[in-house]
Parts: sequence; structure tokens; C-alpha cells
Amino acid sequence: MIKAIVFDFDGLIVDTESVWFEVFKEVMVEYDCDLKLEDFAISIGTTDDVLFERLAQIARKPINRTEIKRKTDERYQQKMSQLQLREGVLDYLQTAKECGLKIALASSSSRRWVEGFLGKFGIKEFFEVMKTSDDVKRVKPDPELYLRAIQDLGVEVYEALAFEDSKNGLTAAIKAGLHCVIVPNPVTSFLDFSGHVHRLSSMAEIKLQDLLALVEAKLVK
Repeated sequence: MIKAIVFDFDGLIVDTESVWFEVFKEVMVEYDCDLKLEDFAISIGTTDDVLFERLAQIARKPINRTEIKRKTDERYQQKMSQLQLREGVLDYLQTAKECGLKIALASSSSRRWVEGFLGKFGIKEFFEVMKTSDDVKRVKPDPELYLRAIQDLGVEVYEALAFEDSKNGLTAAIKAGLHCVIVPNPVTSFLDFSGHVHRLSSMAEIKLQDLLALVEAKLVK
């Protein structure tokens, strides 16, 4: 029986990833680089190091990480006003609370970054446990974020369901022993999500109670 749900943040609760891809693609033109979605997507759900290693390989001009970071951050700040909760997210959080499910968040981003958005959208109080890059030595695809979240929730891994949008997140959840529902965004929808227990186009596709019943039925087969 599912007793807890653990949400990723970037790309799942708020589609920050599509905006990041947009601004990186714009900036990398200056380095004679046509950034492809498949090159950007390998870094989703983990550290920026993976992305910058790839940029160094595909750019035709030497990259300046500090300069690229400054320019992408500036452009991102200009576009942040367009960000909203993904469809169905608030309903899932409210329903989980009403059903007595424990709710956690496990994100490879910093606590400051995550809490800024949670405060903006008024949803911080839904999460009784929050684990970010500030709390672990290794972020996703390492399972540490999930293992620490589950430990603090006080449930067994098989009693928790993870919600992810990225391959790195899915890998982390599976390594931790959790079943995982994939809710990809436009930047991650093409990825191979082998190993997931179910896939949704968005959380508006099916009510949380119905999803849990569906997942539990799959698990007993």
C-alpha cells in the first residue's frame, strides 16, 4: 500500500527545464553551437557539470563557463515571470494531504532555489520532508536524495511512490527502491524511461486516487 509520495521539483512541479533549454540555446549561438535537445537533456535532474562538459565537446569555440552562466542566469531572470505550476500539481498535493499521505520533495537543486518557487506558489506547507543538494554529497542519479527523504518520512521504500520528469531522476528513484511515475515535460518527453511503473502526460490526466489504485494493481501482479 502506498503511504507516501515523493516529488522531484524542476521540470515536474514547475517546468523550469524548458526555459533553461531556451536560454542556453540562445547563449550558445555566440559559441557557434546549435544546442540540440538531446545534448541538453542529459543534464536534467543532475548537476550543471554534465551540461558544461557536453558544451565543451560540441561548441566550435572555447567556452567560458563563468560567462555562459552569467548570461543564461540573466536571461532566465527575464523569463521567470512566465513560469507556473504544471497542470494538476496543486490538485495532487491537496488530494494527497486529504488522503493522509506523507509528502516529500527530493531535488538536485539547491534549497534556496526550490524554496523560492514553493513560496511564490504557496505550496511549501504541503511538504513535511524536503531534501535538496544542500543535504547530500551526491545528487541524482545517485539515490541518496530519495533514501534520505524516505528515512525522514518514516516509511519503507516500497510504500513510497516517486514522481519524476527526467531520466536521472528515474534512475535515482529506482536505485533507492521506489516505484516511479514519469510525468515528462516538453524537454524530456523523448527520453527512454524504461523501468517506470506508469507514465502521465500531466497530473491532470488522471486523479491521484485513481492513479494510486492503478499503480497498486500493477504491483500485485
